Amino acid sequence: MPGPGGATAHENLLKALQSLGQKDIKVQGVSPFYKSAPVPASDQPWFVNAVAEIETPLTPGVLLEILHAIEEEMGRTRRIKNQARIIDLDLLDYNGRVLAGGSGGLALPHPRMHLRHFVLQPLCDLAPGWRHPVSGKTAAELLAELPEEGRALLL
Repeated sequence: MPGPGGATAHENLLKALQSLGQKDIKVQGVSPFYKSAPVPASDQPWFVNAVAEIETPLTPGVLLEILHAIEEEMGRTRRIKNQARIIDLDLLDYNGRVLAGGSGGLALPHPRMHLRHFVLQPLCDLAPGWRHPVSGKTAAELLAELPEEGRALLL
């Protein structure tokens, strides 16, 4: 889905990463970019995905609020679940913290990250030693458990 000014998904992701640096969030590293089919499957355009390692003094809740604010600044609206979107910024992990979430609250680690090729593939590139704080498995182990179908493609 084109962003403001007709930007591509790749350009939108670069803009979002740049916006992080203006919000008391220091980007330490970024994985290679991947493209993937929308999840759940739909006629939406393919997404561009990456994983970023950041450093911030912000709490997880405030960080998530800022990620949502960046999405809104870029033109994302949240009306219908899984609707087409210009950008989707997720908080995957926060120093290994485990938060249950509950009624719409923040859950850490991200509750579906272990099921998503488009998260695990770039995570393997960026942080090969990362371990899921609940299962203890590495990103590579989690990725190996997923079926071949649905793999993200390196851009």
